Amino acid sequence: MQQIIDRRLAGKNKSIGNRERFLRRHKEQIREAVKRAVAGRDIRDIAQGEDIPIPRRDISEPVFGHGPGGRREMVHPGNQDFVRGDRIDRPQGGSGRGGSGKAGDSGEGEDDFVFHLTKEEFMQVFFDDLALPNLVRTTLADTPAYKTHRAGFSSDGTPNNLHVVRSMRGAIGRRIALGSQARRELARLEALLEALLAPPVNPSRRQEIQALEGDIEALRAHIARIPYLDPIDLRYRNRVRTPVPTARAVMFCLMDVSGSMDEARKDLAKRFFILLYLFLTRHYERIDIVFIRHHTQAQEVSEHEFFHATETGGTVVSSALVLMEQIIRARYPSGEWNIYGAHASDGDNWHNDSARCRELLANAILPLCRYFAYIQVVEQEQNLWQEYAALAAITDAFAMRKASTADQIYPVFRELFSKEVRAI
Repeated sequence: MQQIIDRRLAGKNKSIGNRERFLRRHKEQIREAVKRAVAGRDIRDIAQGEDIPIPRRDISEPVFGHGPGGRREMVHPGNQDFVRGDRIDRPQGGSGRGGSGKAGDSGEGEDDFVFHLTKEEFMQVFFDDLALPNLVRTTLADTPAYKTHRAGFSSDGTPNNLHVVRSMRGAIGRRIALGSQARRELARLEALLEALLAPPVNPSRRQEIQALEGDIEALRAHIARIPYLDPIDLRYRNRVRTPVPTARAVMFCLMDVSGSMDEARKDLAKRFFILLYLFLTRHYERIDIVFIRHHTQAQEVSEHEFFHATETGGTVVSSALVLMEQIIRARYPSGEWNIYGAHASDGDNWHNDSARCRELLANAILPLCRYFAYIQVVEQEQNLWQEYAALAAITDAFAMRKASTADQIYPVFRELFSKEVRAI
């Protein structure tokens, strides 16, 4: 039986090609392992690598083998216990597959294969197939991005931009233009010489023949001096840079820090926003993130204060939405920016304020936004959820989900920011 494995090394003694094929082959198993890892990690360790165990039965290599037919009997070298024709029974008892089962004095097996994902690979699997919904290119940024495109040929440039075919075409045309008259004259003189040399040769015309031969040699030398390739023949691909519109985006992160949000609920909200922060900073170069904490009052804070401040109070969710609208109109014109929002709360709001939140979203926020996501960190439906449900039924720019345990955060996050988002 033959077995072929590509073990060619590339880059720091790692078989990159085999590694990428392995990740593609076991994509679903690795994604499930990443999902389990996120649920069991501390918030500070989310963006780390991971050891992924994969059962041996799922990583068998393709092999080449002999086709069926014929009868084969063999005794391996070094054997002292068996002779030709003996049948070897399977081992009885013992355990396999990672050491599970009872202890025994016989039998054998193989542990699960453990594959280590680097931090970069872990994050790649983590955010695979995710994107900000409805992102469009809106305007030329302060530092515009440029795109190069072909713009004919130029007579100077770098060697790697040399267009060989166009250069040779120019060289052929130049040689034809410079040598055409001389070749016609050469052909005329050669025909005349051939006529003079035709028998019988007249001795009195010997001097004329020598003169013709001299003129022919001079013309051939002139044609030979025409260079095969001249610097003026060289043509280079010309590329020009033109500014292109860039997709500028801003994400508003709104987190409820009221008294009803205990440490467990705040931990769920922070998990969601850490995933969102990692996703945005990894996938998009030009994006602003605005952090807003709210209880009875809303306040724009820094990233550190957003995740670590301990201020708390009552609950008036509309204060965060009002502040978000004010910041948008002051700093982020909707015609130039792709505006997104994400709000995490337990849904426990001052009762008279929930209807106002729905009106603010419907009339002030969503007309300016590409997409707004709401995540409730408790299972029980609160008054805010009930108000938002009516809004989600009539627009695709608003989506809402529940995540009451840590293992639900990652699936909910993928649902909210998948490339094909469906609001409920």
